[in-house]
Amino acid sequence: MGCFFSKRRKADKESRPENEEERPKQYSWDQREKVDPKDYMFSGLKDETVGRLPGTVAGQQFLIQDCENCNIYIFDHSATITIDDCTNCIIFLGPVKGSVFFRNCRDCKCTLACQQFRVRDCRKLEVFLCCATQPIIESSSNIKFGCFQWYYPELAFQFKDAGLSIFNNTWSNIHDFTPVSGELNWSLLPEEAVIQDYVPIPTTEELKAVRVSTEANRSIVPISRGQRQKSSDESCLVVLFAGDYTIANARKLIDEMVGKGFFLVQTKEVSMKAEDAQRVFREKAPDFLPLLNKGPVIALEFNGDGAVEGCQLIVNEIFNGTKMFVSESKETASGDVDSFYNFADIQMGI
Repeated sequence: MGCFFSKRRKADKESRPENEEERPKQYSWDQREKVDPKDYMFSGLKDETVGRLPGTVAGQQFLIQDCENCNIYIFDHSATITIDDCTNCIIFLGPVKGSVFFRNCRDCKCTLACQQFRVRDCRKLEVFLCCATQPIIESSSNIKFGCFQWYYPELAFQFKDAGLSIFNNTWSNIHDFTPVSGELNWSLLPEEAVIQDYVPIPTTEELKAVRVSTEANRSIVPISRGQRQKSSDESCLVVLFAGDYTIANARKLIDEMVGKGFFLVQTKEVSMKAEDAQRVFREKAPDFLPLLNKGPVIALEFNGDGAVEGCQLIVNEIFNGTKMFVSESKETASGDVDSFYNFADIQMGI
């Protein structure tokens, strides 16, 4: 039995003039702009300062390889970045949606933000890092870590484009796949380390157009102490719920607490369920359950003698009327912190 539509197509074909060719079909992938891999690569460079301006990488993969004595700045977000066989280089990488992988590199100083960070067969790297998951080193030694500290106007939007939160930063929670008994293959940079001494602002005319600041109070990523030894037995947990000004409120609270001499230990941005709220907020959970549907919460841990009372005073004076969870007392604060971050780390797979 024939098909009506097949007869119609045959009739259309027979009615076409003999000298007229059938037009090739157009597909959406044929109309995409062709990508030249060379535009997303620095290879075989020596004694050069090179970079990419905002908007020029736009989420593509990038490769850096066989570079020596170079200053490399990528002021844009990327999909993944691999750095192979580089020696004595200074490297800045804007937010990376996936992984940053260093292989067989020596004597490099870096600042970068990514979802995953891995180092293999490397020696003497100094890295100011923002990483959403646990950083990993393998068959490497003398790797030193500090907290990401950087600013330029486009950077906040690039974090969003890369799907990264400025509050999810496990920069100091390192996992060594190949530990050596009696030796430590990694350590933390001194807390007083000045990032400009490691990864300076570029000085070429092209890259100076990016308005970079390395001042701590302007850093896009809050500067946390991470796994460094706490200065006090007293910590305070603050949880901010999703709203129009959540990020601004979190940054304001950090500035106020640090300005009063307290330390920011760690931060998290994560979604909570009702059972999570019950475990963390206990008897106050019913007050916060309706707020959980609005989006992820931001949690901040502060440390220092008097942190709980100091935080409560600031919240009451500056954020009066804004719904926040703040540890009630010094006695309950440690439990609040542990309950929240244990659940958050499990949910994030850390």
